[in-house]
Amino acid sequence: MAKIIDAKEAVALIKDGDCLMVGGFGLVGCPLTIVNELSQSHAKDLTIISNNLGEPGKGLGVLVLQKRVKKAIGSYFTSNPDVVQANQKGELEIQLLPQGTLAEAIRAGGAGIGGFYTPTGVGTKLAEGKERKLINGKEYLFEPSLRADVALIRAYKADRLGNLIYRKSSRNFNPMMATAAATVIAEVDEIVDVGALSAEEIVTPHLFVDYLTVKGECRL
Repeated sequence: MAKIIDAKEAVALIKDGDCLMVGGFGLVGCPLTIVNELSQSHAKDLTIISNNLGEPGKGLGVLVLQKRVKKAIGSYFTSNPDVVQANQKGELEIQLLPQGTLAEAIRAGGAGIGGFYTPTGVGTKLAEGKERKLINGKEYLFEPSLRADVALIRAYKADRLGNLIYRKSSRNFNPMMATAAATVIAEVDEIVDVGALSAEEIVTPHLFVDYLTVKGECRL
């Protein structure tokens, strides 16, 4: 059974130097209550695996301005000029992955697969330094899988066991991230009794979820 905690307690589980997976595409599907609380903490030297780093002054973008992110692994950082500027100043290391490659690297990490070969990126700067393999006459790049110390994910509802359902496009990277971290904290709109969710609508089974926190709830 997942433990129900508030955002302050969730952030207390994050240590200096941790690697975090954070769900979301822009701000949609991002666990903003936890992220906002994280911006009030002292955790630093973080590696963040996420599609992007929020927006200027919003979401994960606040952590960038606070210079608390050491490295970012993701696909779409140019929507936040603060990220571009921090990288150009040498304050933030960026590892850029095509979006499909990022998704598959997370999925592979959750499935216990060490890595995979993909043709995406062949012949571009993204291929520099990567192992190459010819398969059936076609060139592929090896991409290692991704895992994290903590995954911060966003779902719509949870039952008290920790089974999760998602709402529309906010689902994005969240289900696969729930499988690929040592500790998984899910921010939800509502926690319902066991049995209130249909088995057919559950996307993330409770065995992947360690902690639940409700959106907007934070004890002072």
